[in-house]
Amino acid sequence: MNLTGNTIFITGGGSGIGGALASALHNRGNQVIIAGRRKGHLDAVTRAHPGMAAMELDLEDPASITAVAKKLVADFPKLNVVINNAGIMVVDDAAGAIDDADLLATVTTNLLGPIRLTSALVEHLKQQPQATIIHNTSVLGYVPLAQTAVYSATKAALHSYTLSQRYKLKDTGVNVLEIIPPWVQTDLLGSNNEPRAMPLAAFIEETIAVLATDAQEILVEQAKPLRGNPGPNEGAFVMKFNDLMTAPLG
Repeated sequence: MNLTGNTIFITGGGSGIGGALASALHNRGNQVIIAGRRKGHLDAVTRAHPGMAAMELDLEDPASITAVAKKLVADFPKLNVVINNAGIMVVDDAAGAIDDADLLATVTTNLLGPIRLTSALVEHLKQQPQATIIHNTSVLGYVPLAQTAVYSATKAALHSYTLSQRYKLKDTGVNVLEIIPPWVQTDLLGSNNEPRAMPLAAFIEETIAVLATDAQEILVEQAKPLRGNPGPNEGAFVMKFNDLMTAPLG
């Protein structure tokens, strides 16, 4: 992917991976537009990066997606990169009753949101000389974390959708990429200071380096062991992974 001269829309750009990606891509000479629900977070990012723009967006609301997509194309007709980064992650219990509000919010934000947003923008992207759609999934889409079963399932589904979308767009000028983060130090589940998670700055640096290649899957080294899931033996692997993740530190 060419990392300069693009017009890039990033959801969930007010914090975490989205905010850090927005900063890195802005500094490489791209017009970056960030989106999210928390106006204060968006304002803080744009103040720190003169020339960056922001739009309030609620991915749980189809009307909000439609309105933002319409405004985005009108205000930034050269839009050629869409990064579906926004997501929510809550602890759930697949062995018990899952809160329906959490279930709907997670599935709607993490899966329906990216599908709806991409659907609203894909015809515009097809008209660009070169365009890119990037879906931010997770290694948990390949090796689920049992404590966040619904989140993990949404990421697995988004990976599957990415494969289908890439196939359907293969004869167009639209590339479809997948960023597959490992555990990263962000505010998801309060992981900002989690010693087992990858520092955000290191993740972004390595991710940008891979984005600059022709790779379709954007993998940092730390993500590769879980991305390379063991196929028919995945059941035993997932058991061991979750035993490790629930073991006490020390």
